[in-house]
Amino acid sequence: MGDEWEEEETKTTTSGLSSNGVSNGTSSWNSGGGGGVDNNAGNKRGFFGGGGDSGGRGRGGRGGFKGFSSGGDDNGNGGSQEERGGGGGYRGKDEDNFSKVSTGDGETEGDERPKVTYVPPPLAEDEDTIFAHYASGINFNKYDDILVDVSGLNPPQAIYTFKEACLCESLERNVAKSGYVKPTPVQKHGIPIIAAGRDIMACAQTGSGKTAAFLLPILQKLMADGVAASSFSEQQEPEAIIVAPTRELINQIFLEARKFAHGTCVRPVVLYGGISTGHQIRDLLRGCNVLCGTPGRLMDMIGRGKVGLTKLRYLVMDEADRMLDMGFEPEMRRLVGSPGMPSKEERQTLMFSATYPEDIQRMAGDFLKKDYLFLAVGVVGGACSDVEQKLVQVTKFSKRDQLLEILKNTGTERTMVFVETKRQADFIASFLCQENVATTSIHGDREQREREQALGDFRSGKCPVLVATSVAARGLDIKDVQHVVNFDLPNNIDDYVHRIGRTGRCGNTGQAVSFYDPEQDNQLARSLVKILCSAQQEVPSWLEQSALGAHGTSGFNPVGRVFASTDSRKTGGFQSGGSDQSSAAPSAAADEEEWE
Repeated sequence: MGDEWEEEETKTTTSGLSSNGVSNGTSSWNSGGGGGVDNNAGNKRGFFGGGGDSGGRGRGGRGGFKGFSSGGDDNGNGGSQEERGGGGGYRGKDEDNFSKVSTGDGETEGDERPKVTYVPPPLAEDEDTIFAHYASGINFNKYDDILVDVSGLNPPQAIYTFKEACLCESLERNVAKSGYVKPTPVQKHGIPIIAAGRDIMACAQTGSGKTAAFLLPILQKLMADGVAASSFSEQQEPEAIIVAPTRELINQIFLEARKFAHGTCVRPVVLYGGISTGHQIRDLLRGCNVLCGTPGRLMDMIGRGKVGLTKLRYLVMDEADRMLDMGFEPEMRRLVGSPGMPSKEERQTLMFSATYPEDIQRMAGDFLKKDYLFLAVGVVGGACSDVEQKLVQVTKFSKRDQLLEILKNTGTERTMVFVETKRQADFIASFLCQENVATTSIHGDREQREREQALGDFRSGKCPVLVATSVAARGLDIKDVQHVVNFDLPNNIDDYVHRIGRTGRCGNTGQAVSFYDPEQDNQLARSLVKILCSAQQEVPSWLEQSALGAHGTSGFNPVGRVFASTDSRKTGGFQSGGSDQSSAAPSAAADEEEWE
């Protein structure tokens, strides 16, 4: 699993095909002639396999062997449920599993596919674009009333204004240009904890400002120490490394770092798959102080000798629960065990997420100092209370009609539709286009340029509907997403929390509708009731009945607890100095989520 990194995919693309079974270079896929304008999203031929596009140029859909591509996450792990296959590909229930044989040098034995040469367009340099942001919502001031719990020895005092953070002039100016007026709870406590040199495990709701909570104190320390990027070395040694599970999220973090570091000598760089390796190496060698990367491409650059670790001060894991589950944990252990990597006592390790299962906390003890602080930010560590949640009881075959009805009512308002599999994403996008709903899609089998095009069309409003797998469930911050629809509920409640967190961000309000199929989703009933109760949402009577009748309901308490994740050290569940790896339960997310 750990050897088939994402960068193997970055050296190759499917022979003659885009990741949707459409010939490279083709543009039209809206076979229904409807309102769809996405030039790359998959259509029905991608779902059924065989057949080409409308011009007869295709050479086999995604159901055929040629249609397979390197899906899965940065490690080559496959997608969710039915799509996991060998070598990071995917397969259906009855499909054969085709695997690649790694030669150990980043190439794949018998692989005749061409190298990826995609180079993204240059970033805008004007300040209006760099500092573009959207206004905080009407509920932003409610953040002041959120309960916060900091556990651990001698936590530093919280700050209540950015002035108290003692930021240098350049950084303070950039914070103001970014529209930041006052810190959110995770920033009030996280900034001074990191500034004090402490390790942290922070749990706060989606859209609550976690990225700035770790970027600002890191950049402040680097600027105060006079750190400057140098292009005179063939090996760059960054002072900070930030890792995240998906390309879209790590690029978003990079853009935030670039914004805060604008006009200073500190230079952030981003590394992720699907882009020309040579292009990224050239960018890296121009100088790097803050390196943002997905695990696969990051480890590839370390292996090539382009990134050194001896000067590392900060190691940040965003979406830390995902970074430490069974999908990415081997890569993270390889990273911290790499030559030159300072020990956990000699570096600061910072972990941020909206959810922290206890087994992940147990494992985190291997990466954090014994005296790390656990920051839990209120009920909102679960589902965001600014999101109006609604569950609709459906049958498997009534979902499409229900979805169409919802989208006809939402009109041009931006809506994210989450499905569980890649082929389902293509199929639903095609169906909606044929119904004259302008739709695009994003998932792990799409090439990087297609993923960027899809997000661009969605952000601009050209396609107000985005059909996505869990590759878009975490961290993505897209302006004016008013609605989230869970066409397929995920397999675990943490994913539900992350998905609906794409709306209702930064104090804005949003709506989330989830289709509940009693035959498929009964295992989530109890957790959904707890989430709805803790967010003070209406609980349908039929869902309560399902929860009471669900397996293992003894002692079922729908009210739940105040904090979605609490410090497991309080219960004596583990010693923070380390963990027994064999005792850490495998995360279901590792097998069932759809990532890179």
